Amino acid sequence: MGDFNLALVIVAIVVCVIVFLFNIYLLVNYQHPDDKNQAYFPKFVVVFGLFIATISILMLPADVANRQACSRAIYNGACNLTLPMKDLWIAVYIIDAVLVFFIIPFAMFYYEGDQDKSIVKRMKSAVLWVITTAIVCGLVLGILYGLVGKVDFTVRHLSSNTTTFPSTWEFSSNQPCIGSNARECSAYLANASSEKTWTMSVTFPEYVVALATIVGSVLFAIFGGVGIACLPLGLIFSFIRRPKAVITRSQYIKEATELGKKARELKKAADVLHQEERSGSKGRKWRKNVKAVEKELLQLEEDVKLLEEVYPQGEKAETSWALTVLGYLAKLVLGILGLIVSVAWVAHIIIYLLVDPPLSPFLNEVFIKLDNIWGLLGTVAFAFFCFYLLLAVIAGAMMLGLRLVFITIHPMKWGATLMNSFLFNVGLILLCSISVIQFCATAFGYYAQATAAQEIFGHTLQSLRGIKYLYKYNVFQIAFVVLAGLTFVYYAAFGWRRKKPSGRFQLSS
Repeated sequence: MGDFNLALVIVAIVVCVIVFLFNIYLLVNYQHPDDKNQAYFPKFVVVFGLFIATISILMLPADVANRQACSRAIYNGACNLTLPMKDLWIAVYIIDAVLVFFIIPFAMFYYEGDQDKSIVKRMKSAVLWVITTAIVCGLVLGILYGLVGKVDFTVRHLSSNTTTFPSTWEFSSNQPCIGSNARECSAYLANASSEKTWTMSVTFPEYVVALATIVGSVLFAIFGGVGIACLPLGLIFSFIRRPKAVITRSQYIKEATELGKKARELKKAADVLHQEERSGSKGRKWRKNVKAVEKELLQLEEDVKLLEEVYPQGEKAETSWALTVLGYLAKLVLGILGLIVSVAWVAHIIIYLLVDPPLSPFLNEVFIKLDNIWGLLGTVAFAFFCFYLLLAVIAGAMMLGLRLVFITIHPMKWGATLMNSFLFNVGLILLCSISVIQFCATAFGYYAQATAAQEIFGHTLQSLRGIKYLYKYNVFQIAFVVLAGLTFVYYAAFGWRRKKPSGRFQLSS
């Protein structure tokens, strides 16, 4: 403990324990009943992955607090007694990459393997799939690194004459250099011909992290832009579309009978698909039918949940209905608070990132003023805004539906989430968390200056050959704001309408 600030270490340990316990709580309450008391390795990967994703987001505020820990010290060397944030960042990124590209795919292949096969055969099949994927990705990365694995820094060639050490200095905006015949030495006054391009190679790990960040940035711009709007508006319009009263017993019996009939149809379809899987006929049509059955099953579960809401049963039926009403009221309150945060985020991006020069530091200045009120108040607010952005990414992924191009989005349901859906979403969160950190470090650059994160997300990523223009012209920030605006318009036009179940399995009106 002698090399670190004791207070920061204690806070870090307490936060880690709370996050770990909360992730276990999420797993226990979200898992499907079929996965209880089994699939322990995928469950461990889920808890550990969520832990790394959450801690990586909270590390940025910790980095700021770590910088402030020695800002008012009264003895020399106080900054050497704080947390080694740069080493911690590197460790988190390595663990993040290993989880996303190796451990989670292995766990998914193992979990989705034929249950009739032995554990050894399922592990062997999963290892082969992961090795094949790793070889293909390694070849692609190697070729890209060999061709464009360089950074191009734009610099200015500046110089000045030498002279004897004077007793007074006479510099001004018109004479910034030593000697009247000197070349340009002021970066602000130098002409365009003084600009040079300094090219250097990056290390392969840095290049892999950069490409992973680009992939995450694409997903972040899509999911985050949609989620920053749908996260609060979804809660608000859920209150608007809430059931106003319970239904009668005769209505309940009618609806329950219809749902039971459709559940039996689904079971027959699932049995047929299972027989086809055993016979080895797993073609394109089979996979299409599996996804159709999965979609119908999710819709059926939604219908059952809605029916249970509008007709609570048991001795505590009235209490259950009261809790349902209170739950919708809580959604309204949280939705309004979230809408304020979302509007602040979008406004900050426009004011501080898209306008050059920035119109105002905006949220950066708010955090600084909160720190002046109480040492960690600004850091807590900063952590909240960063974590809210990650929640927006998750909400955006869930809102976009069951399919995005060629990737199946696995929805998470309370008490009905299978481990493969858990693993997929954890991988998605881990991949996007890197971009969330990079985005927050840029958006709050004034507040988070002189931190280890700023050093890591310096000019290397934004000067990488082939992709630097994405950052130069703020492509990800513009896409984020545009998608947020379109989502706001969509909810304003259609969000108030009561959702009707899609597909063949519907509740009767």
